Amino acid sequence: MNEQSIIEVINVSKSFKYDTIIKNLSFSFYGGNIYGLVGSNGSGKTVFMKILSGFLKPTSGVVKYNGQELYSQIEFPSSTGILIENPAMLDYLTGFENLKMLASINKSVDDDEIKKLMRMLDLDPDSKKTVEKYSLGMKQKIGIIQAIMEKPQVIILDEPTNSLDKKSIKILIDYLKLLKSNNSIIIISSHQSHEIATLCDEVIQFPFLGDDDENS
Repeated sequence: MNEQSIIEVINVSKSFKYDTIIKNLSFSFYGGNIYGLVGSNGSGKTVFMKILSGFLKPTSGVVKYNGQELYSQIEFPSSTGILIENPAMLDYLTGFENLKMLASINKSVDDDEIKKLMRMLDLDPDSKKTVEKYSLGMKQKIGIIQAIMEKPQVIILDEPTNSLDKKSIKILIDYLKLLKSNNSIIIISSHQSHEIATLCDEVIQFPFLGDDDENS
């Protein structure tokens, strides 16, 4: 079993010109737990996930991964699987070819594991159909697989159930529970609180605009 990871968010705020999206958010994320970010579209969930992912520097405050300060001591969190907004794939390749290319970077996932995950989500790894011909649901599944296939220490999924059918949502939830048991920190967002209420150990309600907001 992996050592328990920790992400510390200390007084993080984010503003765009005169618009404050997040104000003084402090929270600690621990390995072996699933955390939910719940709120309506535009409430700041995606902005916060981009901050955690190393894509968007906070206006103020600090994010630490296992004691190392993001944007200062480290530029990007290691062992992190991320799905934020639309999955970016090469349209002229098949789903399997896209995943295999990504897996070749760290060389920690073999072809058999990729094919297993694709079949788990009802995708045919041997299909010659290119991603440009995929439905939204199929593209979402490929995006999810690229985020989880290496079993990273931290998994950040922005609205992962978008465009998924009920069967695929259940399969995804079961697999996230498996990764949780491997001590991963799993952070997922949803604008529908009932989707993740039974899955998450703790929830942050967005918008988060002050010290008095609920942070349970």
